[in-house]
Amino acid sequence: MIVPAPRAALFAMLAAPVALVIAASAPGAWVIAPLAGVVLVALVLIDAMLAGGLAEWRVTVPEDAEIGEPVTLTVMADIGDGRARRVDAALAVDPRLARSGQTNVALTPRDGAWQGEAVFVPNRRGTAALSHLWLRWSGPLGLGARQFSVPLERQLRIWPDLSPIRSPTLQHFLRNTEVGLIARRIRGEGTQFEALSEYQPGMDRRRIDWKTSSRHTRLFARENEAERNNQIVFAFDCGQSMCEPVDGLPRIDRAVSAALTAAYVALKGGDRVALFGFARRPLVMTPFHGETRAFHYLQSAAAGLDYHAEEPNFTLALATLSQRLQRRSLVVLFSDFTDPTSAELMIESLGRLVERHLVLFVTIEDSELAGLQAAEPDSLDALATAVTADTLARQRALVLQRLRQRGIDVIEAPWNAIGYRLIDRYLDVKRKGAIG
Repeated sequence: MIVPAPRAALFAMLAAPVALVIAASAPGAWVIAPLAGVVLVALVLIDAMLAGGLAEWRVTVPEDAEIGEPVTLTVMADIGDGRARRVDAALAVDPRLARSGQTNVALTPRDGAWQGEAVFVPNRRGTAALSHLWLRWSGPLGLGARQFSVPLERQLRIWPDLSPIRSPTLQHFLRNTEVGLIARRIRGEGTQFEALSEYQPGMDRRRIDWKTSSRHTRLFARENEAERNNQIVFAFDCGQSMCEPVDGLPRIDRAVSAALTAAYVALKGGDRVALFGFARRPLVMTPFHGETRAFHYLQSAAAGLDYHAEEPNFTLALATLSQRLQRRSLVVLFSDFTDPTSAELMIESLGRLVERHLVLFVTIEDSELAGLQAAEPDSLDALATAVTADTLARQRALVLQRLRQRGIDVIEAPWNAIGYRLIDRYLDVKRKGAIG
């Protein structure tokens, strides 16, 4: 398709006042205006023909990407023997990649063809489609252009962010901790008897084995091994509150990244991990996996946790989860709330769950609320905002305190710290043998 370039439209716009002046001052010379138009159209056609035809095109996009991590898309166009002045591309993409649903790419000459790149930062998990491509290249005069349009059938799978797992900090930790890359026996405060050792000053006196010590002339202490093969369930509230963004990404995506990081450590430690997602009804419940080579199944299940703009049903979800757990487990719930009233059913449901299981409640600190609360009130509106933010913060603290009174452990931290806080709490629970 041949189309006029922006430069041709500019010339036509500038020529219009001139044509009016000629028509007003010399009516007999009116024929000059249509002739100029014909010349401009002819130049547009000639320039477009000189631009050359499209010999080959290619769009290169990776099959997989991670949410919040940059992904690069490459567009290549071979114009053949033409003398193209400029080449532009436009792509219709999924809103997960660009909120506007479209992106423009300027191509430059490279390796005998025109190439350009676009960098996307996925903002949601799922499958993002690239549905259409437009190419336009102008001739050497910049008056005429050719345009090419073709539907695309490309898809990009957007996975949860696993960059914390690949971080040098965590890898160094896994190589040196007691639950490192080589599973070792963990001696300490567990419940499984491992061995007897001579009592040393500083040891817990409750570990003294009095029967064995009575048969010898010195004291002996029991060394226990932390239990393995514990069941750990990461439960996700996929409701409305967890869909709200924090620093550019939904809370549920921040929670999924933290949970998968902790799940990777748990698998390395010999425990079994499952994922559970719910909104108005239960959505996902995976089997328990106990090997690191099965981590991909957990990652795939986490990628399938969709976003639901609805209030979660904690009563139905946690009752369903409790029925499916045949033995005592560590249940890590990622959720959020807006006020004590909406959190009442959550508190009651968790109170029943904690009677049989060890429950850990994880919520992301509301940085926006903290900023409003700490802002200097320099006007009446700012003062009212600060007072309201302080009231909401107090209500939030009240809900967390009620959870602690029910025997539920609570983690509230910024989104970039909850993963490591969760790992620390998991290792502390494991050392104490509190799950079994």
